[in-house]
Amino acid sequence: MEKLRRSLFRGRRSAAAETVRLRKRKSTLYSKEPSDSERGAGLLGPNTYLIMFTVALRMVNCILVQTSFVPDEYWQSLEVAHNMVFKYGYLTWEWKERIRGYTYPLFFASFYKLLQILKKDTVQLLIWVPRLVQSFLAALADVKLYSIMKKQESAEIAKWVYFSQLCSWFTWYCSTRTITNSMEAVLTSFTLYYYPFQGTKTGSSSKYLALTAFAVVVRPTAVILWLPLLFSHFWQELKKLDLLLHKCLPVGCLTLGISLIIDRIFYGEWVMVQWNFLRFNVIQNMGAFYGAHSWHWYFTQGFPVIMGTHLPFFIHGCLLVPRKYRVLLIAVMWTLVVYSFLSHKEFRFIYPVMPLCMVFCGYSLANLKAWKKPAVCFLLSSNVCLVLYTGLIHQRGTLDVMQHVQQLCKDTLPERDEPSLFFLMPCHSTPFYSHVHCPIKMHFLECPPDLTGNNSYVDEADLFFEEPLKWLNIRFSGQASLPTHLIFYNVMEQKIEPFLMTRNYVKTTILFHTHVPDGRIGSHIHVYEREKKMDDR
Repeated sequence: MEKLRRSLFRGRRSAAAETVRLRKRKSTLYSKEPSDSERGAGLLGPNTYLIMFTVALRMVNCILVQTSFVPDEYWQSLEVAHNMVFKYGYLTWEWKERIRGYTYPLFFASFYKLLQILKKDTVQLLIWVPRLVQSFLAALADVKLYSIMKKQESAEIAKWVYFSQLCSWFTWYCSTRTITNSMEAVLTSFTLYYYPFQGTKTGSSSKYLALTAFAVVVRPTAVILWLPLLFSHFWQELKKLDLLLHKCLPVGCLTLGISLIIDRIFYGEWVMVQWNFLRFNVIQNMGAFYGAHSWHWYFTQGFPVIMGTHLPFFIHGCLLVPRKYRVLLIAVMWTLVVYSFLSHKEFRFIYPVMPLCMVFCGYSLANLKAWKKPAVCFLLSSNVCLVLYTGLIHQRGTLDVMQHVQQLCKDTLPERDEPSLFFLMPCHSTPFYSHVHCPIKMHFLECPPDLTGNNSYVDEADLFFEEPLKWLNIRFSGQASLPTHLIFYNVMEQKIEPFLMTRNYVKTTILFHTHVPDGRIGSHIHVYEREKKMDDR
């Protein structure tokens, strides 16, 4: 009887224990926080909505940027891609001297080729498809920056870093443009996602090294930004020899090999453009030919301008971030210092440090507490004004004039001469065949640097601007050589007016360009067309 009682007691106890275990399991199932993979498993998870919103915003960003920034956004990408696919166009001296690689233009050329195969290669698609693709990549980079901070810190910090990135006026101004600096900034965000920060077990050496190598292929000066980060990783790595032999060496050789093969195909010979680029711009410092600035320019003008109203939040964030992010600050300062030693300086050169700076801005906003709402309003209002002005108004004439040129291709009539244009503007002021997509005759004032060391060398553009009227009379001494259209800034009009009158040129179009004309760049662009006399017809 006693044995029976003990057996029943054990049965009740095990049944009770099983009930408790099942209740705990059920509670765990309902209360467990879903992982990122589980969240992404659904058709429309939170990350999907974030990606969709960011992509939509960057597409709007792309549409609202209708101005020009620097010649390289066309001449080192779209013009080269157009020449690769459609076999006509103009390549600048850099391609003849082999200091540019074909890897980056090949990316856009693939889309041009697809449009050609589909017979959809209209001029508007050739203009907008590359920019929309760049916008899509910029959006993914924004999401990646958010994901970095969510993975490393918290959703709260990630939210404010993401906000800082989206409302940055210079990021808005540059991110959708087809310049190598924009691609480098995109790759910076992607690379940081896999970077092994000190004190964290997350990261992927192979992935971040591959992305870093690709950034160097796209723009060799990317190595400047990544040197402190690479050194920090090497310093904290326990198996240093394995890192060098099994990660860095294979990734570097593979990436360089692909770049060499691509350039071998298009140049027709083996050439290492990365070395040529660094030798020309850094060792020989030939970039000074296009303008020189004071050594402190990046600290007193360049960096403060691109940061804009984010600057005080960046400084505040530098005091708050955890120790493991100090390497990012070192990378930013190192980049500014190294670029300061180069004579030729531009805002876009330091654009790739912006994603790093947004980490500090996000930390600042997350810790403001009572001042958070005024800070958000201040950032939004100040950056929106800059975004709209620089994107829609400032320096738009050089793009608008190409729309006028497009019409010349369509409006060719039998009784009129075949159109021929001459741009009497600083060299590379406008895009070229990538924005016309028509083999119309076009010329501009060339300005290649002197690579022979001749101190008396003066390029064609400088010769023109020194004595424009004399240059025109010599250049177009015969009637047959006269172009049908001349395009120039309004500051040149009075200087060449006698030539325009004697050669029967009539003003047909005036286009606004900028409110802040400077030197050879005027506030408006004038288009003159030559009228033929009755006896010439």
